[in-house]
Amino acid sequence: MIERDEALRAVENSLDRPSAARVYDYFIGGSTNWAIDRAFAEKVRTRLPLMGDYCMTSRQFLGRAVRECVRHGVHQFVDIGSGLPTAGNVHEVADEERPEHDVHVLYIDNEPVALAHSQILLADTADPERHQAIAADLLQPEELWDRVMDSDVIDVRRPVALIVNAVLHFIKDDQDPDGLLEYYRHRLAPGSLLVLSQMTNENPVDDDERQALADLLEYYESTTNPGVLRTMADFERFFGGWPLLKPGLVYAPAWHPDKATVFAKVPSESRVIGGVARKPSL
Repeated sequence: MIERDEALRAVENSLDRPSAARVYDYFIGGSTNWAIDRAFAEKVRTRLPLMGDYCMTSRQFLGRAVRECVRHGVHQFVDIGSGLPTAGNVHEVADEERPEHDVHVLYIDNEPVALAHSQILLADTADPERHQAIAADLLQPEELWDRVMDSDVIDVRRPVALIVNAVLHFIKDDQDPDGLLEYYRHRLAPGSLLVLSQMTNENPVDDDERQALADLLEYYESTTNPGVLRTMADFERFFGGWPLLKPGLVYAPAWHPDKATVFAKVPSESRVIGGVARKPSL
């Protein structure tokens, strides 16, 4: 277990550049961010005033997807790139949806700060027999999956909901996201669910927004996580042809919206796309 002083040391060693995880945390109202992150976020907000709403859209999609996964009978979650803990964490949402409290969750991140804070959160709010946080990197799939199999909270022989939420826009094509997702899909048991989302540059409302989205990518080149935006047609390949749960791959606010959903009336303005697919039975 990483203690609080170790978390602080991890923070001190990561303040030379803005962290995408901490910027995201700031945008959705979290408190685990620092001056360098807030300054960067406000620079982005000046160019894209709705950036905070886009981030909230991703977080809300995650919560609704977790609920649907539980309703579809999947009670194990592996959250890759889980980021900094804030309201509506996977284990909290799952336990609300599943009062039997038999859902297992493994959080995975490669940022020491995110891991440290996740472990502290879990020590305070979670059941250590069902909820854990470990260090691993999406870009190192064999090592990551070995750690999943070695964990005592996930049984990979049974269906798992694999979550890669608001992460793939930080994985450029030259980092082989196709091969990475193929690796993970291959190792999931039949009946597993794949939860994916990312920001999109599809159908900007005008030339100014098109340029603003291009500027966003330029800004993120100065952070720990440079990014890439994709259209729905370009993003759908990451599901590997698995059948998508209704309503398919859509703008995230159109995916089982509830009363709290941002952009529910105008999903296409959210700049976030997402979907959930199920691995067919053999």
